[in-house]
Formats: sequence, structure tokens, C-alpha cells
Amino acid sequence: MNGTDRSRGFFKDVKRLIIKVSPLPLSYSFNLRIDFANVFVGTAVVTRADGRLALGRLGALCEQIKDLNSLGYEVIVVTSGAVGLGRQRLKYRRLVNSSFADLQKPQVDFDGKACAAVGQNNLMALYDTLFSQLDVTSAQLLVTDSDFRDEGFRKQLDETVKSLLALRVIPIFNENDAVSTRRAPYEDSSGIFWDNDSLAALLALELKADLLVLLSDVEGLYSGPPSDPQSKLIHTYIKEIHQSEITFGDKSRVGRGGMTAKVKAAVNAAYAGIPVVITSGYAPENIMKVLQGERVGTLFHQDAHLWVPVKEVCGREMAVAARESSRRLQALSSQDRKKILMGVADALEANENLIKIENEADVAAAQLAGLDKSLISRLALKPGKIESLANSIRVLANMEDPIGHVLKRTELADGLVLEKTSSPLGVLLIVFESRPDALVQIASLAIRSGNGLLLKGGKEAKRSNAILHKVITTAIPDTVGGRLIGLVTSRDEIPDLLKLDDVIDLVIPRGSNKLVSQIKSSTKIPVLGHADGICHVYVDKSANMEMAKRVVLDAKIDYPAACNAMETLLVHQDLGQTAGLNELIVAIRTEGVTLFGGPRACKVLNLPEAHSFHHEYNSMACTVEIVDDVYAAINHIHQHGSAAVFHNASTRFCDGARFGLGAEVGISTSRIHARGPVGVEGLLTTRWILRGCGQVVNGDKGVIYTHKDVSL
Repeated sequence: MNGTDRSRGFFKDVKRLIIKVSPLPLSYSFNLRIDFANVFVGTAVVTRADGRLALGRLGALCEQIKDLNSLGYEVIVVTSGAVGLGRQRLKYRRLVNSSFADLQKPQVDFDGKACAAVGQNNLMALYDTLFSQLDVTSAQLLVTDSDFRDEGFRKQLDETVKSLLALRVIPIFNENDAVSTRRAPYEDSSGIFWDNDSLAALLALELKADLLVLLSDVEGLYSGPPSDPQSKLIHTYIKEIHQSEITFGDKSRVGRGGMTAKVKAAVNAAYAGIPVVITSGYAPENIMKVLQGERVGTLFHQDAHLWVPVKEVCGREMAVAARESSRRLQALSSQDRKKILMGVADALEANENLIKIENEADVAAAQLAGLDKSLISRLALKPGKIESLANSIRVLANMEDPIGHVLKRTELADGLVLEKTSSPLGVLLIVFESRPDALVQIASLAIRSGNGLLLKGGKEAKRSNAILHKVITTAIPDTVGGRLIGLVTSRDEIPDLLKLDDVIDLVIPRGSNKLVSQIKSSTKIPVLGHADGICHVYVDKSANMEMAKRVVLDAKIDYPAACNAMETLLVHQDLGQTAGLNELIVAIRTEGVTLFGGPRACKVLNLPEAHSFHHEYNSMACTVEIVDDVYAAINHIHQHGSAAVFHNASTRFCDGARFGLGAEVGISTSRIHARGPVGVEGLLTTRWILRGCGQVVNGDKGVIYTHKDVSL
């Protein structure tokens, strides 16, 4: 695994989460089945720079914890802030109760234990008020270092926490500084724990948490002081690399700890088997983002050293590697290329359970994020999908080899034969939507056509894409190399890739019109994409209306979100007042389709006016318009339609698999190269091969041209 990628699936099992709110907010989200999480809230998160309570931050944190609690996560909070809050309260009381003369005297700082005693009461009252407003119950648990020396205490603590969690109560822990017997409460690190950071790590181990989140006032661990512009955020902490490279800045402005304390606690917990994320408690929804797999904060994990690549691969290196691998692929025999595809199909089926786990994690994160149901539907790999994809790859493998196919053979002169052959384009860059099955189709087409490939999928499918990419590239033999197919993990890399017109030969964007337009305007590389793919159905006056109704309903409702669904229904003007058209309109509406009309249909059929004929609904809606005749319909389609023409058949047949292409890399509405569903042939160009026996031009003096076609 790549240590820079947070999309891995190991946080999907997290159930028990511990959140520590501390001077440095720590938060991260994973894909372990997190049922139990420990969240540490630091002093700098709880308080503002002036020492007063940061009510907005604390309120937002409580809302996140409430949401986690509602979703079934077991959440434990470890909080700091009592001493700082108590000091602020005592300063205020001293100011109110002091005379002017008293204020002129040197002010002695308050005893820390007194501050802790006063602040603890106020801090818990605040938590109680905030959680009560969210209909959540919280509980206070104060502990000291010496408590953990008692085995009976530790057993009772575990039982108490289990009881509270079973009742959906949020346990809130804090060190009881007011009665601590520590020799130097703010400096001594000789005990079982020595600050709330180490307490959070200790509790994560004692209570068997699945994840520890440390909330701080910075985004995570930096290579140097966060205020230094040269410092970089470390997304994954590798002890062997970073332990000696990090320069820590000043300790926290409040509280006793700082990033040094947090890193020490995180390393201890991580290497004992509890994943830890340090992240900002200032950023809204950060805990949720961690659980959704977003790359926020710094991750600590005992296996982190296994995920780090030897070096980061830049876009150019990735593209060059794909080109080199594609040339090795082209040099193989047709049978060997077929074996690779068969191996990929077998590998997909063998790893179906692993793929399913990662895909379910993507779907769960999308649901948690409240994404559109149609997107979630496209994201999910439904039962039987992997088998179907594997079978389509086998169909593709058994097709005639497209590489080196002789398209035309011409005798130029005696003993001089010219062949026009099919040839791979080179390196393809495909930017595609949140459909993990698209990755499989595109990769298999690239292998079959002998092209190198760079893939950038939608972020919603990042776990699914990562595991599918790993399964496919692992099945590619070393004689070709897994770098034949590169996976681009960040949208930020796309602009640089679009500049590589010397290495990348074709860009195929699959997504919105906006995406296609942006890519076309940002690159010199040829772009094979679609503009508005408006699918039309025209019903003539001579049509069989029962058949027309079948075709129209299938074209619209079989899969409304697809780009081959009907968006505009054109009808002959003679049908305007007939019973057949009325029945068709009623049937469409009965299926739940919302109808809009063009200028003529609005009047005849009493429909709300469509905003534009050039509009893809991708939903249960469509436009209806009345035209003079079939020629007017053709003119309308020329102006607003796309590439394929069907007669008495649903537009839903416009699909690579249904066309027998094995798979499709996308849909093209371009007027050159390839149109409609693009399969293997759309990923090929031509190459001239001339075979002679020593002929030279020499001013054409000794050459007698015949230019005869030779049968293939």
C-alpha cells in the first residue's frame, strides 16, 4: 500500500473510538471497522487564545460526537482544559474582589491544583449543557496516575465504561490534577501516564479502542514548526524515517503538553496496536472526515512502514513507465496477451471478498456523507458484478487480436509492398466518474489494445479503485510490468499530466460536460470525450403505438441516470391530438417521469416549458416536442443529438457490452476518430509498414510504380 493514500480499508471495522481534546486538536478518520473510538480534546481546542472557552469549537465537537453516537460508534472523550479554565475563572474573581491598592501589588499566579478543582467543575458543566441540548447524556470520570497501579481499579474502570457505553452515555475522562500526588504534576514523566495525551493512549489500550483521535490546534504533525513555511504536513508517520527528521517548535501555548507529547503518546499507542490520528480540532467535521477515509491529519500505525513506496512517483515518471511497459506488452505474442487478460479475470474472482469489503466501505462513506442516491447506486458493486466483469474480460480476450491487424495491402512496385496495420495509440489518460466497474473495463481494454494507461477515478470510489488496481496490476507478469497501469490518486496531479503532450497520446474524460470542457481547454493532448449526449426518440405518424410505447418507456426508465437514456421525445404533428399519443404521455407519467415541453408541445399538451433542448436530465424527467415530420426530427437531432442511430429499438442499447465490444472505455460524441461507445478499435491508430528488397528512390528513375491492391 502507498503510505500517502488514506483510502485504505483498515478503518472500516472501527467501532470503539477514543477522542482526546488537547492543546493540539487531533482528529482522523479511517476505514477499520471503528466501533470504539477514543477522542482526546486538548486545551487549545477547548479555549481561545485569551484563555476563555471556545464555545463554537466545543459545540461543533459535541455535535460530531452526537452523530457518531447515533451511528452506533462507541465514543470515549479525554479532555484537557480544566486548569486553563479554572485559572481564567480565578483571575476574574480576584479582579472583582480586589481593591485598587491590591491590584497595584505584584500578582502571584494561582496554585495549579486550585485551578484544576475550579476548572473541572466548570468544564463538565459546559459539556453537560452542550450534550443535553443534543439529547445526549455524558458522564465524568476523574483518574490519577496512582489509580492504574491498582488492578482492582482497572477492572472496575473497564466494567463502568462498558455499562456507560451500553447505555449510549459518553464517558468523559480527565486527570484529576486537583488531588494528584505526582511530584511535579506538569513535568514528571516517570509515572504510568504524565499528561492527558499519554492518558488518552493508556485508556485506548486499557479499554481496547479501535482508534485514537488526538485533536490539536494544528492540522497534524509537521516536519518542523507549523509556522515555518518550509515545514510540510506528514500524512503518515514512519518511525524509521521521521523520528530523527522532525524539528519540534515551542510547546503548547496552553496546557502542559505540545506536539512532542502527542507524538510520543501516538507512537506508544500505535506500536501497541491502536491506530492513531493527530488532526485539527478547529476544522469542522474533521472526525467524520477521518471515518470517511479523507486524508486529514497524521496517521500513526504499526504497519505504516510497509506502505511507504521507495520513492514518490511523479506524473511524468508514471507516464513514461506506462509507455515502456506498453511497448513490452506489444512485443508479446497474441496468445501471451490473451493469457494476461485471462489472469486478470481469474484474479478478480479470486479476490472478490476483498474487493467487496473495500467497495462496501466506499458505499458506507458515501451514505454517511449524504451523497446522492444515484451516485451511490453507480458506486456499489452489486452481487454478481465481479463475475460479470470477469466474464466480459474473457470475452474480450477471446476476440480477434486487434494489434497488427492488416487493414490494407498495396504493391507499390515490383518487390515493394506497403501494409496499413492497426497499432496502439501509446499512453492513455482516463479521467472517469465514481464507477469502480469502469476501472476494470478501461484497464482490460488498455491491455487488449496494447496501450499504457493512467487512471484517475472519482474520490468517492477511492478504496474500490485502489484494490481493483492492485488486483489487476499484480496479475500482469513482470515481463510487462505492473506499471503498465498507473493509478492517479489526487485531482491535483491532473493539471501537470495534461501538460505531458510528449508522453501521453490521448485523454478520455468520462464525467460531466463541465469536466470535459475544462480538460479540452487545458491541454494540447487530443481529447476523446462527449459533449451533451442528448438521446432522442422520434415517433412518426405511421408508428405502431404499442411498440413505440415499449421503446419510449425502456429508453427513459430502464436506467434514467445513464447517458444512453432518452432525454427528448419528438412526435409527428399529426399525432398531437390522437388517443395514441395521449396514452403514451399517460404511460410515461404513470412511471413517475416529469415532462417538460418545447414551444409547440407546451401549447398542445399543456406542459411546463423546458429550459433548453440541449439538456441532459439524467433523472426521471424528459422533454417532449412536436415536429412537422421525420425530416424536421432529423434536423432537430443533428442540432442537439449525439452519435448513434437506432430504428425501432431503445436508446439503452447504445453500450459497449451490448454492441459486442467486450467493454467500453467511454462514449464519444466527437466527429473524428471514434463515435459512440468506444471499444478496442477506438484505442487504435494505424501504422504503415513497407517491405522491400533494397529499393531506393534515386529520383524515381529506377522505380516503376504499380499501386496494385493485394488481397489480404
